[in-house]
Amino acid sequence: MDTPLPNPIRPAFESSEDGADVIVNIGPSHPATHGTIQLVAALDGERVKRVVAHCGYLHRGFEKECEAHTWHNLIPYVDRLNYCSGLINNFAYCEAVEKLMGVEMTARCRYLRTLLSEYSRIADHLTCIAASLMELGAMTPFLYLVMVRDHIYEHLAALTGARVTYTYGRIGGLARDLPEGWLARLAEILTQYEDFIGRVHGLLDRNRIFIDRTRNVGAIGTAEAIHWGFTGPILRSTGAPRDLRRDTPYLAYGELDFDVPVGINGDNYDRYYVRMREMDESVYMIRQLMEMLPEGPINVDDRRCTLPEKGLVYTEIESLINHFKLVMDGPQVPPGEIYVAHEAANGELGFYLVSVGGGTPYKVHVRSPSFVHMGGLSRLLEGYQLADIIPTFGSVNMIGGECDR
Repeated sequence: MDTPLPNPIRPAFESSEDGADVIVNIGPSHPATHGTIQLVAALDGERVKRVVAHCGYLHRGFEKECEAHTWHNLIPYVDRLNYCSGLINNFAYCEAVEKLMGVEMTARCRYLRTLLSEYSRIADHLTCIAASLMELGAMTPFLYLVMVRDHIYEHLAALTGARVTYTYGRIGGLARDLPEGWLARLAEILTQYEDFIGRVHGLLDRNRIFIDRTRNVGAIGTAEAIHWGFTGPILRSTGAPRDLRRDTPYLAYGELDFDVPVGINGDNYDRYYVRMREMDESVYMIRQLMEMLPEGPINVDDRRCTLPEKGLVYTEIESLINHFKLVMDGPQVPPGEIYVAHEAANGELGFYLVSVGGGTPYKVHVRSPSFVHMGGLSRLLEGYQLADIIPTFGSVNMIGGECDR
C-alpha cells in the first residue's frame, strides 16, 4: 500500500484538536465579512488560535464564462471583479487585448485612462478606509469620506452613464469623451477632498483609541508578505516600495512625478496610512494629467476593433457591415498569449489572455489581488483578539468579485 503524500495545505477544521477551543463561524452572510467569505476561527477565550478562510461563495464562474463571449462583450464582466474601482479593471483588460492585436491607443485616450485610474483609486481607498473606520465606531470620519466618495461616484456617472459598473473602456479607446464642464467639476471635488481628508487626519492620526486598535495589530514583515504574494498597500505597508506604476510604467505613468508611500510595521495602522498617502499622490497625479491632457480622438482609427460612427452606419454599406461583424462576431484577435498587469487599488491586477484566432478568447485568467490575499489572511489574524478580526479584515479590503473562479 502506497504511503500517502503529506498535504502541504492546512486542512479545514470543524472542531478543536484538543477539545478546549471554541469554534466560531464568521460569515459568509454577515456584515462583518463585507461579502461572500466565511472565517472559521478557533478561539482560546478571546485569543484567535487558528483561522481558515473560505471565499468561494459567489459562484459566477467568471473565467469560464469569458470563453463563450466576444472580446468586446467581456468588458461588462471585468467591471464586476472589483466593483469599487471598475475603471482600472476595464483599462487593464482592454490594454491586454490591444497588445495582442498590435493596437496602440491614442494620446488622449492614454492620458484619460491614467487620470481615471487614479480617480478610481481614490474612490476605492475612500470606500476601504470609511468602512474600516465605521466598524471601529468612528462614524464622523466615515461620513466625511463617504460624502466625498459619493461626489466622485456622481461625477463618474456623468461621464460613463453608470454609478459603479461603468463598462467605459473599449478595445482601442473609450466609450465617449469628457462632457463639457467635467474637468471643472473634477477640480472642485479635489479641493473638497483635501478639506475633508484633513479633517479625518485630525480626528484619527493621533487618536489614542484608533492607535490602540490598529498599531501592532495584523502585522507582517516584508519577506513574509512577499512569500504570500501580497502586493499593493499591504506589501507597501511593510516598507517595500513595490509599485507597478513606478517599477514597470504603463499608460502615462512614466511621465508623471509621484512618490510611492510605504509603512514601517506592516500593521493595520500602516495600511491606513499608506492608503491615505496614496490618495494624496493620486490627487497630485490627476492635477498633472489635467494640465497634460491633449486634444484629439479617444479611439484608434482601426476597423478591426473600433465601431464606426452611427451616421456612417446608417448611410454607408461598408460601415454597416463593419458594425454588424464587430457586434456579432467580435474583434478578430490574432493567435497568441499575453499577460498585462496594472497597479489596481488593492495590488497587482493581471490579465492572462490566450487567443487561437477569432472573436472569442480561448482562455481568460485574472491575477486578482483579493484572491491572492485571502491565501495569507490567516497569517494576519492568528494570535490576535477576536475583536481584531474585523478591523484587520477591513484593512485587507477583500472584494468578493475578485475571489470568484
